Amino acid sequence: MITAVGSLLDRERARFADTHPRSRELHARARGSLLAGVPMSWMTMWASAHPIYLASAEGASVTDVDGHEYADFCLGDTGAMAGHLPSLPRSAGVTTMLPTEDAAWVGDELARRFGLPIWQFSLTATDANRWMLRICRQVTGRPKVLVFNWCYHGSVDETFVTLGDDDVVRSREGNVGPAVDPATTTRVAEFNEIGSVEEALAHGDVACLLMEPALTNIGIVLPEPGFLEAVREACTRAGALLIVDETHTLSAGAGGCTAAWGLRPDAVTLGKSIGGGVPIGAYGVTAELAERIAAEDDADYEDTGGVGGTLAGNALSLAAARSTLGGVLTDEAFARMSELRERFVAGVEASLERHSIPWSVVSLGARAEYRFSPEPPRTGRESALAGDRQIEEYLHLSLINRGVLITPFHNMALMCPATTTAQVDRHTRAFGEALEELWQ
Repeated sequence: MITAVGSLLDRERARFADTHPRSRELHARARGSLLAGVPMSWMTMWASAHPIYLASAEGASVTDVDGHEYADFCLGDTGAMAGHLPSLPRSAGVTTMLPTEDAAWVGDELARRFGLPIWQFSLTATDANRWMLRICRQVTGRPKVLVFNWCYHGSVDETFVTLGDDDVVRSREGNVGPAVDPATTTRVAEFNEIGSVEEALAHGDVACLLMEPALTNIGIVLPEPGFLEAVREACTRAGALLIVDETHTLSAGAGGCTAAWGLRPDAVTLGKSIGGGVPIGAYGVTAELAERIAAEDDADYEDTGGVGGTLAGNALSLAAARSTLGGVLTDEAFARMSELRERFVAGVEASLERHSIPWSVVSLGARAEYRFSPEPPRTGRESALAGDRQIEEYLHLSLINRGVLITPFHNMALMCPATTTAQVDRHTRAFGEALEELWQ
């Protein structure tokens, strides 16, 4: 049975405080000029009293200002899927408002990987998703978009919605200052429930479905057999476009789930990881959709119509993407990353079995996550209910104190090309030690 988590947390908090004095000093200083003492609000979500402050990062390791080295399975919440690169790639410049040869190379490579021939670039996946929603509404003449319950697609206004227990669409709890109630712009379906998708599409006002092929931000929720094929067919029948957001699910392989599972989207969006940590986003479309976009004479795609940005498609981000896709995130690298993930999962499952703990592990290519339920959740709603904040905080802090980082938002671990078996085994030992204390 689970022991008193509160006392375990107190012990881990004291240990963290004793061993991270320099990080504590820097955080106290930062509170004088940075909101909440961090340069970006998500950094407050680490389980520790304050974030560890970075001194250096290379490969799959980070070192903090107190001299502690960590096996990094967070990897910038997927942004560093390629690992922490030692230097920036050489480029023709940083930003010039001029295209480069690298841009054409990256477009060709993404077309090869995902099977969609036409691409453009942004600075983030959020922008890529936002622009694709605009484009889909433009070419279909329909006002609404469809997403899945408990989805996440970056800070896109239309996607901060959930289904209540009464199946009524509501703005997501904590949604900061929405311009309009997203329930007026968005319909919501439940992942893995095709009837819910068909019901939402039946209104005839949905321009597109924006979806991850597997939910990730609420914990990994994999599609059931036949679900994604049924979604494709339902969108086609309803005249709605299908956008597959592969920002996180790129972990499935070099062409994400789109290639690994033979998906047929009208558009694909990507972000962060393809640039090796340099900010970038991308969106690709079918030849048919590209023709529909070009035929919209009244749409100002080039200037002030709400698509594009001064820094999008800049020379540095495209050089970084070419370097990352050409030499780091290759088919061979993904094969090895998946092998390491299998070793990671085996270690977690062995620890759970040893203590007879009724939890489960879900995998997606190079990515794995432990869930506090006997069976993996099958919908966003089930996944949201499967969390336990206190146990999660204890596990995360215990891992930090033992030299392991996983994503602070949930229990996700990602392998990169530089991850080693020794780092995976370090996690296995640290996870086992944490469970030894927790489950007695």
